[in-house]
Amino acid sequence: MNKLYFTTHSPIKVHFSKTSKDFVVEEVPLYEFSGSGEHLILKIRKKDMTTWKLVQKISEITGSKTKDIGYAGLKDKDGITTQYISIYKKYEDKIDLIEDNNIKIISTTYHNNKIRIGHLKGNKFYIKFKKVSLIDAQKIENAIKIIAKNGLPNYFGYQRFGTEGNNYQIGKELLFGKTHIKNRKKRDFFISAYQSHIFNLWLSKRVEISKMCESFNAKELESVFIYNATLIKELKKQPNFFKILPGDILHHYPHGKAFECIELDNEVERFNKKDITVTGILPGNKTKRATGEAGTIEKEFLSECEEVISKMNGSRRFAWIFPEILGYKYKKEEAWYELSFFLPKGSYATVLVEEILHS
Repeated sequence: MNKLYFTTHSPIKVHFSKTSKDFVVEEVPLYEFSGSGEHLILKIRKKDMTTWKLVQKISEITGSKTKDIGYAGLKDKDGITTQYISIYKKYEDKIDLIEDNNIKIISTTYHNNKIRIGHLKGNKFYIKFKKVSLIDAQKIENAIKIIAKNGLPNYFGYQRFGTEGNNYQIGKELLFGKTHIKNRKKRDFFISAYQSHIFNLWLSKRVEISKMCESFNAKELESVFIYNATLIKELKKQPNFFKILPGDILHHYPHGKAFECIELDNEVERFNKKDITVTGILPGNKTKRATGEAGTIEKEFLSECEEVISKMNGSRRFAWIFPEILGYKYKKEEAWYELSFFLPKGSYATVLVEEILHS
């Protein structure tokens, strides 16, 4: 799908590739490791290698079962990525046998528990754009400042949908019985891509509504929306780009609980302070749904999968995130632009790059 960008500048043409010189990722753990326990914690820097290949390599060398090796999240194959891996302490003497130019163990410690999926705060990224003109450098800086102030739509990145971009279609066919895959992990993977597709479609619609609220006056919006004049005025007053609607399912940011938006004015203020955010639905059985005006929009995108929704395990996902911009700099002599930032777990650096470049 063509995701709708919330920034308004024209496309920026630069050279960007996820190579070890231009794309660096560092995982930020959810908690401090205790320093003692039955699990050895490895801080590993890998180059041009998937997390799964790294785990397999460690398993082959140490003799540990892959299921006993823990990691918080799957990192990109491309570029340089640093992440934490846990393995039983009894394999510690085998760690020195790992000889690979693309793997470097930076440090080790211990912890009581195995690292599990989701046990991270997020990731720090360093990226480099090349062949950047002075004019485009200014456009990039303006886009960064807008994102730093307003936040960013938390789309699923292209990686979620496969090389051909059709993983979600396979997931839909599985749900409706038009195709069959015996491998449960593969089946779940394709179905999750379908859920991600529904989420992206919904989020693009909400970005569109927000853009209209920014672009048109109240009178013009009355002829476009079915909302009453009072709600339209409230939407126009909201200071942040992304507009909260009555009945939205909100969430404390970056951690906490989900809750329904009832008192719109109060929640708008908290959203503007980046204390809470809006969530979107990944369709599934027993997943909490939005109500009111927000629920009407959500229902529109769930309609195509209502009859198979019981076959999916759903959840809610941040629809809007607030990247922490750590630094940015234009190097005129080299014609490149460097940017470093932090994103919460589950968010895609490539989505931020797309928002900046509109490409």
